[in-house]
Amino acid sequence: MTRILRALAVVFGTVAFLTLAALHPVLSQTDAWNNATWMNPWWLLALLAVPWMVWRMTLGADPRVPHLGLSTLAPLLIGPRGWRTRLRDVPGMLRGAALVFAIVALARPQNVLRGETAEERGIDIVIVLDLSGSMRAVMDSPKTAAVPAPRAARRPTRLDVAKEVIVDFVSRRKTDRMGVVVFGRAAFVLSPPTLDYALLTTLVQRMDLDVIDGNGTAIGDAVGTGVARLRRSTARSKAIILLTDGDSNAGAISPEYSAHLAKTQAVRVYTVQIGNGDEVDVQDGVDLFGQPRYVRANFPVNPELLKKMASDTGGEAFVANDQRALEESMHTILDRLEKSRIVAQAATMEDLFPRLVIPAVLLIVLEVLVRLVLVRRFP
Repeated sequence: MTRILRALAVVFGTVAFLTLAALHPVLSQTDAWNNATWMNPWWLLALLAVPWMVWRMTLGADPRVPHLGLSTLAPLLIGPRGWRTRLRDVPGMLRGAALVFAIVALARPQNVLRGETAEERGIDIVIVLDLSGSMRAVMDSPKTAAVPAPRAARRPTRLDVAKEVIVDFVSRRKTDRMGVVVFGRAAFVLSPPTLDYALLTTLVQRMDLDVIDGNGTAIGDAVGTGVARLRRSTARSKAIILLTDGDSNAGAISPEYSAHLAKTQAVRVYTVQIGNGDEVDVQDGVDLFGQPRYVRANFPVNPELLKKMASDTGGEAFVANDQRALEESMHTILDRLEKSRIVAQAATMEDLFPRLVIPAVLLIVLEVLVRLVLVRRFP
C-alpha cells in the first residue's frame, strides 16, 4: 500500500512541476501554441521514454541502493524519521519534467507571426526570332535615319536591333518564364522557357546569322516549335512573339497550320513585322580600304499572313520600321497579355523552442539544488 501511495505521489508531483513550469510559456502566447507547427515532430516519440526515466530515478532506484542485513528492524520502524526522506523522489520528478520540456523543444515548434499572400503576375513566353538572310538589312534608329551615318561606320542590322530589344525585354521581366526559338530554313530551340534570365541574355547576345542556314524563312516550323515548347505549360496565359522580316518560303509546316496548333493549345501569337518591304541598305562586303559597302535590296513581306496568324489565335500584329517602333511593339504586347496569377505566400516564422529550453534549464538547476541542499545526495 505504501508503495502505491508513493507511486501516485511521484505521478502527481511530476505533473505538478510540468504544469507550474508551463504556465508562463503557455499563458503568455496561447494563440501561438494553438497554431504552432512542428519542424521535427518525430522527436515527440521520445516522450514515451519519460515515464521509464522517472520510475528509474524514484521507485526503480530502491533495488540499486546497497542493503545492510540486520537481525531486526523494529527499532528503526518506531524510531523518528527525518523530513528529508519524504523529498527523495523530488529530484526524479524534476528531471522528468525537465526532460519533457527538452524533448518538446527538440521538436522545434514554430509560430507564424505574419502571413502575407502576394499575387504575382506571370506568363510563359516564347520569342521566335528570324535569322534568315534578310535580317542583314540595315535598321537605323529614327535619329540616325534623319542624319546618314558616315560611310566608315558599320550601321546596325535588323538582327542587331532585334537582339538589343530582346535583351532589354528580358531584363524587364521578373516572374515570366521565357524561351527563344530561332529559325531560317529550319527552326531550332535556343532555350526552353526558363527564369534564368542571365543565361537567356547570354544566348541571345551570341546569336549570329551564320549559325544556321538562313537561305529561307520557315515561319510555320518556327511557330510550331514554339507551340511544342509551350504544350506542357501549366500557365493560364501562353504567348509566342514572332519577329520576322520576310515571307514564309520554307519548312514542312504551313504558317496557317501552326496558327491552328497554337489555337488548340491556347497560345496567342503576336507578330512583329520588321520593315515594310521597301528597298533597304544591305552590307555587301567591304571596299579596298576595309570600309563596309552597302547596296540596295528588297525583301518581300506578307503582312496579311502575319495579321491572320495573330487574329486566329487572339493575338495582335505589329509593324516596326525602326528600333523605337520595335521596342514599343514588344512592350505593348506584354501590356496586353492576360497574365496568369501565381499565389505566393510569405510568412515570418518565430521559433518557440527557446520558451521551452528556459523552463528545462531551471528545472535541472532546481533538481541539483534539491539534491545538494535538501536530499543531500548527489548524484
